[in-house]
Amino acid sequence: MLLRVPEPYDFHLSTVRFRDFGSDGATVWHEGGLHRVISGREVRIEPAEGGVRVEPGGPEAEREVGRLLGLPFDLESFRAWVSNEAMLGRFTRALAGFRPTLNPRPFEALVVAITTQQISLRAAAAIRGRFVQRFGVRHEVAWEFPDRERVARARVNEITAIGFSQKKAAYVIGLARSDLDFGVLETLPDDDVIAALVALPGLGRWTADWFLARHLARPEAWPAGDLGVRKAVAAFYADGRPLTIKEVRAMGERFAPFQNLSAQFLLAGLRMAG
Repeated sequence: MLLRVPEPYDFHLSTVRFRDFGSDGATVWHEGGLHRVISGREVRIEPAEGGVRVEPGGPEAEREVGRLLGLPFDLESFRAWVSNEAMLGRFTRALAGFRPTLNPRPFEALVVAITTQQISLRAAAAIRGRFVQRFGVRHEVAWEFPDRERVARARVNEITAIGFSQKKAAYVIGLARSDLDFGVLETLPDDDVIAALVALPGLGRWTADWFLARHLARPEAWPAGDLGVRKAVAAFYADGRPLTIKEVRAMGERFAPFQNLSAQFLLAGLRMAG
């Protein structure tokens, strides 16, 4: 199945995070393509003329892969807007084929966020990989990410045994057992999504902001509390002066109504500059 992706699109550039930050086994870079288990079937995603080839295909694979590859983002409007932003516009043009990826599943997106709290992305991926292998289902290359029902039956000591802290293990199980309705959550305004998430133990504003940004693809999501975003804003807009979360949050107005894509390209620009 050919899934079309609007041009310009560079599959290799856009999927760099799955190589540079390590894999937890749920989305795996393998021999030039990505592997992921969707509805019980392992799917391979590889570049093709006009987009990507998805095998085996089907409606569910098309929906999930489309979200994974960031199709909900309106990059055409963003590029038109950012042409008036000297700094951001410069490396947006240099990254012309870059389309930020998304985590297509809400429970997985929140577990990923919990595991990355206060540790590096690579360390978090390694720890989460043991979680995926312990509670997920193995396929040929990738593992199916553990479902919410399976995790809800787990005990805290089962998860701490594979490298989670006591608190993070409790947070993940608490999330799985909560009455949070992801279908309803998707329909709520940004502020209501944040309120619903931060009401749960272990889910703070940083987690809520990234859920809005990298799962729901909300245009105005602005992860001001993220250290990488703060460093990028400081480097490009404050001559390297350290900025507080409050200062970075206020600077988000500069990038309205494209705060989310601005954050994604600022992070990519910082990595490119570094």
